[in-house]
Amino acid sequence: MNYRVIKENDLFFLTDDKGNIPKENDYGLGLYTKDTRFLSKFDIKINGQDPILLSSSADENYEAKILLTNPHMEKDGELILWRESIGIERKRLIFDGVLYETLQLKNYYPKPVNFEISVHVDADFTDMFIIRGFQYGEIGTRTGEEVKENSLKYTYKGADDVKRATKIQWDREAKSVNKDGTITFDFQLNHGEVERVTFSVTPEINEKSGTVMDPEKALQLLKTSYTDWERETTKVRTDYKPLQRLVDRGIMDFRVLLTDIGHGAFPVAGLPWFGVPFGRDSLIAALQMLAFNPEIAKGTLLTMASQQGTKVDPWRDEQPGKIMHEIRYGELASTNQVPFTPYYGTIDATPLFLVLLSEYTKWTGDLSLIEQLKSNVDAALNWIDEYGDRDGDGFVEYHQESSKGIANQGWKDSGNSIVHRNGDYAETPIALSEVQGYVYQAKIGIAAIFDVLGRVDEATKLRLDAEKLKKRYDEKFWMEDQEFHAIALDKDKQQVGTLTTNPGHVLFAEMLDDYKASKVIEKLVSPQFFSGYGIRTMAEGEAGYNPMSYHDGSIWPHDNSMILLGMSKVEHQSEANTVISGLIAAASHFEYDRLPELFCGYGSKTGRAVKYPVACSPQAWAAGTPLVFIQTILGLFPDSLKKVIYLSPQLLKEMNELKVDRIKIGEGYLSVHVQREKEETTVEINENTTGYEVIQK
Repeated sequence: MNYRVIKENDLFFLTDDKGNIPKENDYGLGLYTKDTRFLSKFDIKINGQDPILLSSSADENYEAKILLTNPHMEKDGELILWRESIGIERKRLIFDGVLYETLQLKNYYPKPVNFEISVHVDADFTDMFIIRGFQYGEIGTRTGEEVKENSLKYTYKGADDVKRATKIQWDREAKSVNKDGTITFDFQLNHGEVERVTFSVTPEINEKSGTVMDPEKALQLLKTSYTDWERETTKVRTDYKPLQRLVDRGIMDFRVLLTDIGHGAFPVAGLPWFGVPFGRDSLIAALQMLAFNPEIAKGTLLTMASQQGTKVDPWRDEQPGKIMHEIRYGELASTNQVPFTPYYGTIDATPLFLVLLSEYTKWTGDLSLIEQLKSNVDAALNWIDEYGDRDGDGFVEYHQESSKGIANQGWKDSGNSIVHRNGDYAETPIALSEVQGYVYQAKIGIAAIFDVLGRVDEATKLRLDAEKLKKRYDEKFWMEDQEFHAIALDKDKQQVGTLTTNPGHVLFAEMLDDYKASKVIEKLVSPQFFSGYGIRTMAEGEAGYNPMSYHDGSIWPHDNSMILLGMSKVEHQSEANTVISGLIAAASHFEYDRLPELFCGYGSKTGRAVKYPVACSPQAWAAGTPLVFIQTILGLFPDSLKKVIYLSPQLLKEMNELKVDRIKIGEGYLSVHVQREKEETTVEINENTTGYEVIQK
């Protein structure tokens, strides 16, 4: 279905494109915070009939606008309201834990008109897991409704003894208010006259809630926060307008997905269903954002460190030092009916935590964060060796312990994603290809930091471990007949030989020799993988290949972005640009020039890029992908530990100019202007206050 969603911090509002939450719907529409639906019905009628949709947009992220009008109304031959007489504009925003919606009514009929607007609301306080059909269990009960002159309040006591409530208020005298949630207003408008009514909806948890204010003030404060975000973020200007739109959209989408649970702003995974901290997703999205706003990485790292595992708990797949997969706050989680408090069933978040920390340090030179997270770093490194490597073979493997956990614990976590070439599903414990690359990159990166901090013996050990891993990976994962790496090793240490994108992530770790890196890249841009719109998760022709699947032939922008970083790092800019151009072409087929979480893997020769029916949009690591395009095109990789900035620009064939200003590196800024005239490309450093040497390759 077409939906509209807005979010601010921990509150999001999901409706149909008319702006409604119909009482009966299959998509889980509602107002949510803390994984609980605080508004389960919200629709408007004019004279008891549904308005007609004219336009619906949420392109500004922080404010949605929906335009409706009335159908033709007459009874027994008597005119009640001529069609399209009333313009109904719905404007909504969220600020400080409160949803505001203003209904503006304008009379376009040449004479005065009378009509009735009714608003229908309800709150069921249902847990997100129940709404999505993943889990059922013991729940609480609604405890009452309270009607006052200009407000209606629903209350609920959960099985977790948490008191939840939804308070709905309005600023115009109502004709009637019923406990069933019907609020009715009379309007008498002269020709051209405009009147309004504004609603505020405030979720309450244990009597704590946001503060209701004048909606215009809330909107201004919200706009100011977006202005501040833009000011603090790297600026990009290019003559290639499709890329410009994608970058602008990515930066704004990233802002709407930021949340702060007390440790600094970080990106939640995506809307509508993943608006919570996710280990892997948040870490990768912050990695994508480093060239644009490295403070996001800091907030992400501190948030992940705050939830790091401390004990062995099979119910939650927790182990000491492990970084979480996902945390939930709803009734089922609070009563331990689901293990997401948090749940730790991810094999890659722990090494990715170390990768992000080492990359953040390269960008910022901020050694104080390393000191602050010293115990977390040591615990994560220990987890890799003691718990991650389950059998002592030098590889990190996963195996589900929790009865209600996730079976496949890499980023391709659907049940059919790790499949042999004969169609059999691999059995756990499973060692994934890309995870070994993350571990290598983590150990090499942390070793470089330890050198600077004087922890030389520990640095030496990390490098020795990394070199052993590199050698064993080369021996065990390389498939000579395919000139490519296996996606994984199964429980018997047999190669899972299906051709997938997973080995492409290893390029960024620089763990492959030049020959094998070239062969992997060559395969990834071949027609088996590259659809014309991006690199498929699984190569066409494999037994498990399905272009409509979630992980077995679809195209994930973030997956491509991790490969792009690697291609650029090992100086395969031409192949990287081919992939970037394909993804830019795909984006033009989606709403607001926005790359979704994923899309189907059909080739570009079929015409339009094909939507995946339930893809999240906006999704943080999809929003971050266009930002990786810019870093990749620049070939930009700073190293604050060595006080150098590596730069290797190569413009897309569709563009002639790229100007990137105020890239935060170290304690200063870098601004770069790349321009092509005829066949000659010039690179101009307009600003360099970093004190670092720029090395152009």
